[in-house]
Amino acid sequence: MGKFVELTGPIKDGDPTMPMDPKYSIVWHCNLDNLGYNLSRMTTSTHQGTHMDAQRHFYYDGETIDQIPLERLIVKCIKADLTAKKPQEPITVEDLLPYEAKIDEGCSVLLHTGWDKVFPNPDFFGKFPYVTKELADWFVEKKVGLVGMDMPTPNGTDWSYVHLKMLGEKIVIVEGLNYMENLPTNEEFRFYTLPLRLDGRDGSPVRAFAELQ
Repeated sequence: MGKFVELTGPIKDGDPTMPMDPKYSIVWHCNLDNLGYNLSRMTTSTHQGTHMDAQRHFYYDGETIDQIPLERLIVKCIKADLTAKKPQEPITVEDLLPYEAKIDEGCSVLLHTGWDKVFPNPDFFGKFPYVTKELADWFVEKKVGLVGMDMPTPNGTDWSYVHLKMLGEKIVIVEGLNYMENLPTNEEFRFYTLPLRLDGRDGSPVRAFAELQ
């Protein structure tokens, strides 16, 4: 067994959300003094914090989060170092070419821009570096199984095209990753992303982590 690296951001009461999403809340429902045990009540969207998109997110008849088999959620992966990217700068095919050999060998990819450090500033949801339409096409051509990122979504403008393209080919999309500075660059590791088994739903918060060799 190798070393495990946490990649999941904490979720706290009052954390900001995407503008149209339900506001996140987690509060005490009862405690040891009044009912003899501590229990919390949580209100959230299925896309809060570190989370996964299922195909159903953009397709009425798409694969739901509970239908994604475990072998697509535990994958061989590499990290692409994109920390030189500026706010609202595109992430292009050319940026991924240094990692192409590993991708051709069957590795999925995590996009590390360092954008997780912007949270909870409101800019987190609007000024992030973004995956271009051409890069989404390239991921499909390369048959990438999973694309993870530390941004809240792959693209804030062409969001429909990018999601439809990638999810349409059953590419697992994991958003809102944290702490990728603790991963090696262009070295293989095993990536685990474990959603709740929500029946018939479009996505889920996840516990994401890596196992280094």
